[in-house]
Amino acid sequence: MNKRDLIIYRVVTGIFSLMLLAGAVTYFINYEMVSEMFTSLGVPTVIIYPLAIAKILGIAAIWFIDNPLIKKLAYLGFAIDLVLAIVAHLNAGDGQAFGPTIPLVLLAISYWYYQKMETQPAA
Repeated sequence: MNKRDLIIYRVVTGIFSLMLLAGAVTYFINYEMVSEMFTSLGVPTVIIYPLAIAKILGIAAIWFIDNPLIKKLAYLGFAIDLVLAIVAHLNAGDGQAFGPTIPLVLLAISYWYYQKMETQPAA
């Protein structure tokens, strides 16, 4: 992978990670607000803390784990989470479906560069 691609991967993945980490931290810090949002979307509030922990672990897996299977599972988990968030917002009709779309696009770009990094020999 050339240096430009590596920089793009790190920047995009960094922005994605910060967005998801901020959300996970909000789940812990402002539980009442998040609980109201989940309730309005028809999502059970019992998953708030486990989802926050899963997001933090997924970010750690993407950045620090060298096992390709674990990284791909983290990417898959984020993709499922974000697609379900979009569907929940569309179903609720609250006009907030664009919010999870941005990190989903960043996730796709990050994964594309990750795959590129995996298939090309190191320079």
